[in-house]
Amino acid sequence: MRKYSVGIIGATGMVGQRFALLLQNHPWFEVKVLAASASSAGKKYKDAVKRWHMSEPMPEELADMQVYDAAADRVAIAEAADFCFCAVNMPKDLIRELEYAYAQLECPIVSNNSAHRFTPDVPMIIPEINAEHLEVIESQKARLGTKRGFIAVKSNCSLQSYVPLLHPLKKFGIKCAAVTTYQAISGAGKTFETMPEIADNIIPYIGGEEEKSEQEPLKIWGEVKGGRIVPADGPTITAQCLRVPVSDGHTAACFVSFAQKPSAQEILDAWNTFEGEPQKLGLPSAPEKFIHYFEENDRPQAKLDRMCERGMAVCAGRLREDKLFDYKFVGLSHNTLRGAAGGAVLLAELLAAKGYFD
Repeated sequence: MRKYSVGIIGATGMVGQRFALLLQNHPWFEVKVLAASASSAGKKYKDAVKRWHMSEPMPEELADMQVYDAAADRVAIAEAADFCFCAVNMPKDLIRELEYAYAQLECPIVSNNSAHRFTPDVPMIIPEINAEHLEVIESQKARLGTKRGFIAVKSNCSLQSYVPLLHPLKKFGIKCAAVTTYQAISGAGKTFETMPEIADNIIPYIGGEEEKSEQEPLKIWGEVKGGRIVPADGPTITAQCLRVPVSDGHTAACFVSFAQKPSAQEILDAWNTFEGEPQKLGLPSAPEKFIHYFEENDRPQAKLDRMCERGMAVCAGRLREDKLFDYKFVGLSHNTLRGAAGGAVLLAELLAAKGYFD
């Protein structure tokens, strides 16, 4: 695998900072350009970052790198990078405009943003689940009139705590599922220092999150037909999303009913044996084992288990029969690793392995 030159658009934010760390010493990708808002343009990265949110230090090789204006300097950025990660904090219409502009400059975009998740010919990928959706990229390029420019996105961070656990169970005919997610403050780009209102508190509303949690899985489980992704008709998912006083790690309490109710052992076996394209291809960021089940009654816990396999695995526990649904269980994923920047890096590795950046 050759080394690809990479840009980070939105490099100064929390997810951008996570990209900077994940790409440090990456075997396939090398950061060549950093971009952010106009207010950061022209500054060294260490000066443009108002607050470094990560526990690990800023990569030395990036500290003195000049930050570009993501909008005004996009031609120079596109020329410097084989592809770019995008994690900007802007209104959705402006994000769509920006990402299209880069794609039309023949610079592929791997996006952490939600703006294009429901664009029919933009694949929304959890690499272990729906890698086959990448084929829609050819239709997208035809629409955009590009040779190699395109947009691919990752799904909402909260989905990673339950959709990967439901997916191996689809063979039993999932009829419906109910999920409550308990979401870490880093999902809002916050720390305990910058979100004092979360101390000793739970906030029972996260704007737009429940709609994403109910609708995005259907696109992930959809089919590519006629140059677009047609969402699946079901199963029906109902969701409630809460912000909780946890730094990192989204937890989900999930309830599920089946057309053909499996045994608990069949569910455990389905989880234990499941692997996807990243595992088969041996991608650098892929967890060796995608799903980890904990037998202890008090696991998984965000504080103890969010870093399972460098934060890229999905954890499960407390599988048991339910009085209203067939079964219930608890899931956990690291929201800024598997759920955000790490999931996007894994998607980029999948795209590289499949030749989409060549």
